[in-house]
Amino acid sequence: MQTIESIREAIPPAAVDIKLNLQAVLTQSSLSEEQTWGVAVASAIAARNPSLRDSLLTEARAKVSQPIIDDAVTAAALMGMNNIYYRFRHMTGKESYSSMPPRLRMNRLAKPASSKANLELFSLAVSAINGCEMCIKAHEHELMGQGLSEAQIHDAARIASVVHAAAVALECGEVAA
Repeated sequence: MQTIESIREAIPPAAVDIKLNLQAVLTQSSLSEEQTWGVAVASAIAARNPSLRDSLLTEARAKVSQPIIDDAVTAAALMGMNNIYYRFRHMTGKESYSSMPPRLRMNRLAKPASSKANLELFSLAVSAINGCEMCIKAHEHELMGQGLSEAQIHDAARIASVVHAAAVALECGEVAA
């Protein structure tokens, strides 16, 4: 099992900024430790790099409770579906699609393992990676209503962007090797 440090070392020199940013976003945030690691895990799952995902999951399991991990997995899975569906509806711009019922189960969003705010935050991070404007706006609105600050929401987006960039950088390293 790779550690986060070994993952950082595997990032090629051309992406040194990502290596430095990965360490920074996991240690310097306005988010709680649980929120930081939940965002990181959900983002790593969404970024689809098994080494990065597994190393972040291992570290997270040592630092946070299982409900945080469960909500991170839930966010990644449900947003994998919702981000595609709602991005499709948004991008077509046709009212006819928006008036059709999704008929997609997403009951778990209403029943988080940790808290509604955590699940929304993890979902926002995955939605940012997946590029779904409608979902980002909906989760940001809900998080503001849950009492999170713009700084906290911003930090979740920063973590998501760096975790995704780390996945890309690791792939670049594999290509260059």
